[in-house]
Amino acid sequence: MSETPQLSSPHLDQPLRGFRIGVTAHRRAGDLIDALERRGAQVQHAPALKIAPVEDDEALRAETAAVIAAAPDIVMVTTAYGMRRWAEAADVAGQGEELLATLASSSIYVRGPKARGAVRAAGLDDDGISSDETTATLTDLVISAGVVGKTVAVQVHGYTDVAALTRLREAGARVLTVTPYRWVNAEEGDKLPQLIDAVINKEIDVLTFTSAPAVDAVLSAADALGRGEQFRAALRGIDPNVGSGAGGNGAGGITTAGIGGVVCAVVGPVTAAPLLQAGIVPLMPERFRMGALIRLVCEYLEKTGVLRVESAGSVLEVRGQSLLVNGLPVPVAPAPLQLLKLLMGADGGVLSPSELAAGTGSLEGDHALHMTISRLRAALPDASIVETVVKRGYRLR
Repeated sequence: MSETPQLSSPHLDQPLRGFRIGVTAHRRAGDLIDALERRGAQVQHAPALKIAPVEDDEALRAETAAVIAAAPDIVMVTTAYGMRRWAEAADVAGQGEELLATLASSSIYVRGPKARGAVRAAGLDDDGISSDETTATLTDLVISAGVVGKTVAVQVHGYTDVAALTRLREAGARVLTVTPYRWVNAEEGDKLPQLIDAVINKEIDVLTFTSAPAVDAVLSAADALGRGEQFRAALRGIDPNVGSGAGGNGAGGITTAGIGGVVCAVVGPVTAAPLLQAGIVPLMPERFRMGALIRLVCEYLEKTGVLRVESAGSVLEVRGQSLLVNGLPVPVAPAPLQLLKLLMGADGGVLSPSELAAGTGSLEGDHALHMTISRLRAALPDASIVETVVKRGYRLR
């Protein structure tokens, strides 16, 4: 009889050892990947979108010219990167000095400290900052300052917040938008389809997103492959907020992350929105920063993604996509590993063939299940660890 799965002792040096993380980012992907790999993770990178080159953006030049001509009363800066890129693009187009003069004569409101830093780096000052780094709160601040009959220019951060623009117009403002960075398809060969397959097959522990357009692009790609429902189902396998008691950030959630499905992790509420609309509840840090996202993923997986049992004199430990037997790594294919996770999670109980097939989502027919059980037994130090219970199913000894 197996013991109740226990969490292993923390791997403080490499808390993500054994886990596999999907990265969909293009901008700053290198920083995110390096940070995850330093913590021991295996990373599967498939950028969904990339940012169009500044020199190719005729639309941005036209938007900048419109802002200069309108001399807006208020300018809303939502991201540091957007502000820097706007100034850079204006310089390339010969509009730099005019733009800075226009902004200097406007009241500038910023969405957070990083946006404020970019504004000040450009030699400008701001008149207000949102309290929680969200566009909704920034919009509240600007409307409370008075916008009736005024022109408001909004720097859009790659994903237009239609609700915020509507609220400004309904409050009496004339609204202009500027989009310093636009998303285009990344064209990375088969990387994105391979990542979608890995999620469906539960070969990924956490799928990360740093922008809402990337979420839309990945969901659309799954639909185009005819696997949209399977993909969404895999991502809905776990609600990371269940039992967290942590204000919704999910760090203390359920204890079977490695069994139920793939968890999404996002950098903030704007990125989370299209996932929530699809019925997928992501992990989200309280501070909307890359570093906070990485820390949350480490905490969550260390608490919920590790299973440990003792059986037939051996200690079996599953960390995400890896198996350790008595502390030593043992190679095992994804499908047998998923079966082992299910059996470990059953706490010595018997799982029927139909339950095992449903739990993996990829085994069709008795032959496929029997072959996968055989492969699992072959990988273990003692094949009898996986017991056959006649006419009922399988369990761990």
